[in-house]
Amino acid sequence: MGEKPGTSRGLGEAYGHAALGVTFAAGVVVFTGLGWLLDRWLHLVPLFTILGALVGSVLSFLSVYTRIRRSDETRRQAHRADPP
Repeated sequence: MGEKPGTSRGLGEAYGHAALGVTFAAGVVVFTGLGWLLDRWLHLVPLFTILGALVGSVLSFLSVYTRIRRSDETRRQAHRADPP
């Protein structure tokens, strides 16, 4: 029994998108955790926890955004190279 054309490519793209989601979540969790540790060490209000969450969100968004832009540009170039 053969696979439908493009099925494996679609599955690979789905895994890629899931990986981007995990990357985003991990960035937020790591920076929030670092802020929490810094707050506990300095005995402060949750200032660095909130700041870490914001910084993690922004950096994670930028990372995912640049990866998607790069992927789209690569896909456009591949379609331009294909003969009609």
